[in-house]
Amino acid sequence: MVISSAPVTTTRTRVAHQACPRCAASMILIYDEPECLQCGYADYTYTPPTPIGRKSLMSTGTRFVFRYTGDSRNLSETLVQVQLRRQRNKVVYGVTCPFCESDMEQSSLSGKRREIREERYRCPEGHRISLIPKRDGNMGWK
Repeated sequence: MVISSAPVTTTRTRVAHQACPRCAASMILIYDEPECLQCGYADYTYTPPTPIGRKSLMSTGTRFVFRYTGDSRNLSETLVQVQLRRQRNKVVYGVTCPFCESDMEQSSLSGKRREIREERYRCPEGHRISLIPKRDGNMGWK
């Protein structure tokens, strides 16, 4: 049995412009409520301010970059940027067109090649791409 001798620390920060109503000393924020170290008064009605501009997982989502996996040599260096987006109650890929850089919408498959997990996208200009899984587990586009 190993006993750690590391001290337990708490977050203690001064609460801006708040004085203790009992003794007028400055309050210190310990855990979630401000407390006075002189008389022991604790303000349980305090709610910590929410940070402005806090982003959700969707809005800070990672941008994926997919490489071309088709047969054309002209497109071998063309990349597609994909970001996760929320659509109703599910998360979908938000694909940027590699040709005109507009947002693409998912279109339906024609029913061919059902064994391949393929997602097709189309932009307003009429460009079409397919996101397909590669053999190594990564995604590519065609």
